[in-house]
Amino acid sequence: MSFTQYEQARTRLQRSELAVPGSNPQLFDKAANSAADFVFLDCEDAVIPDDKEQARRNIIEALNDIDWQGKTLSVRINGLDTHYMYRDVVDIVEQAGENLDTILIPKVGTAADVYVVDCLLTQIEDAMGLKKKIGLECLI
Repeated sequence: MSFTQYEQARTRLQRSELAVPGSNPQLFDKAANSAADFVFLDCEDAVIPDDKEQARRNIIEALNDIDWQGKTLSVRINGLDTHYMYRDVVDIVEQAGENLDTILIPKVGTAADVYVVDCLLTQIEDAMGLKKKIGLECLI
C-alpha cells in the first residue's frame, strides 16, 4: 500500500460525451462549440490504419489551437496490442499534454494494461515537468 498523498482531482460534469475521429479535423470546431461536457478525440477504431499517424498530428494541433470552452478533453489511444499506442501517448502528451485531461485506454484486459500506460504517462509528465497530471480511463 502506498502512503503517497494525491491532490484531489477537479470535479467535472460529464453529462454528455462526444467522440470525434482524429482523421476528420473538420469536426473539431463543431465539437468545441457543441453542448457536450466531454470530448474524446479518437486515434483508435474511428481511424483507418493508413490515417492513424495523420490523425495523431491532427489531434495534437487541435488540442493546442482550438478553444475547447472548458470541456473535458480526452484522447482514445490505440490498443496496447498495436504498434501505434506508444507513439500516441508519447507524441500527444509531449506536444499537447498541458491541454489534455485524460487518456482513454481501449480494450483493457488486465490491470497490467493500465499499469503500462500509467508508467509511460508518468515518466513523460515527470520528464517534461508537467504540472497538470493527466488521468486515465479504461474501456473493457
